[in-house]
Amino acid sequence: MMENNDLKVTEDLLDFLEKSPTCFHVVANIRERLLSEGYTELFEGQKWELLSGKGYFTARNESSVIAFRMPEKRPAGFMIAASHSDSPSFKIKEDPEITSEGAYTRLNVEKYGGMLMHPWFDRPLSAAGRVMVREKDGVITTKLVNIDRDLMMIPSLAIHMDRKANEGHELNAQKELLPILGDETAEGKFMDIVAEAAGVKAEDILSHDLFLYVRGRGSVWGASGEYVSAGHIDDLQCVYGTMEGFIAAGKNESAIPVLAVFDNEEVGSGTKQGADSTFLSDVIERIGLAAGLTLEEQKALTASSFMVSADNAHAVHPAYAEKADPVNRPKINKGIVVKYHAGQKYTTDAVSGALFEEICRKAGAPVQHFTNRSDMNGGSTLGNISNAHVSLNTVDIGLPQLAMHSCVETAGVHDTTALINSMKVFFESRIEDLGHGRYIMHMQ
Repeated sequence: MMENNDLKVTEDLLDFLEKSPTCFHVVANIRERLLSEGYTELFEGQKWELLSGKGYFTARNESSVIAFRMPEKRPAGFMIAASHSDSPSFKIKEDPEITSEGAYTRLNVEKYGGMLMHPWFDRPLSAAGRVMVREKDGVITTKLVNIDRDLMMIPSLAIHMDRKANEGHELNAQKELLPILGDETAEGKFMDIVAEAAGVKAEDILSHDLFLYVRGRGSVWGASGEYVSAGHIDDLQCVYGTMEGFIAAGKNESAIPVLAVFDNEEVGSGTKQGADSTFLSDVIERIGLAAGLTLEEQKALTASSFMVSADNAHAVHPAYAEKADPVNRPKINKGIVVKYHAGQKYTTDAVSGALFEEICRKAGAPVQHFTNRSDMNGGSTLGNISNAHVSLNTVDIGLPQLAMHSCVETAGVHDTTALINSMKVFFESRIEDLGHGRYIMHMQ
């Protein structure tokens, strides 16, 4: 049965997921949480004045955020955890309405990220994201939008009209994945619905970033209540776990704890707010400048730092066990997954793997390993990409899950707690490089 603490953590995770239908809502919810914990928001276009012992955060594009705490003593390194705020979905195009057969009004959408499309059929859907609005004083402002009701659906074709549907079917996103908004009387109403949800006039909306999402709260299920299913588990389970560990961590007298949540991982990270941007390096440099460090001291500080790249991992699938490596086969509820790849698609090596597993041992969190089959390739990660801008020892980890990149994914109720506990220890620690391949871990 699920332990009481795991039950509370899982319900809190489900709350976070339900309130975070898009990357913009993810950052808004993190902002709200950090402000409630006494953190001060900084803005990239303003001068930063940082006080020892205080916590700060800054957002970029309202879809990525980096939070940190200044140490009481002179900085001696960064302890960084990175995850991502975006998930595969359908993005609503500009001027999206399409009338069809004189009986339907559909929305024109396009794929965002590498998604499983079949699970999107025959589910209640809605739209969320942001709109840019013209105000009376000439200011153009961002408004978050969540049309919080069952609004759309993508209908399947009946089996009678495609007798081979269960034998496999290649979907055409432009033809088959356009959701029905309503009948012919719905024509011209979509932006009015969006404006009402945003509390503005439709004529004042200049542009939008809106995405479809599956309606409904996630669920806990299984004979012992051991599984949790919801949308956006990849990667909001890691966002939630690293954030909770970051907030729960006690003071670190010398290292600087950093929580980084990047957007656009699902489309390659090559944006101003992605892991392949200067966001992290800009924040690290500004921290060093505010702390009065020389360029030489800043470089030494970064070299004495460590990053956890947290993005969920594939659990072995009961129907497709042959897709997993013969030996390294992560299982749900068996702990944090450390990922390895000979070609460094995952950044973990012997050094970073050993150091992170020591942190998990201190936290009492179980660890398992993932490698791809030798005849299958994996994609690059946040750690792999961000290391090109901020180079430091990095470990790639995740929590095991099924149905990755589906609109509803499944993970374990115990694994979130393991991540929180491990990240708490991580953010309370400092790793010192003694040279010649020797390291010492300073823990609270």
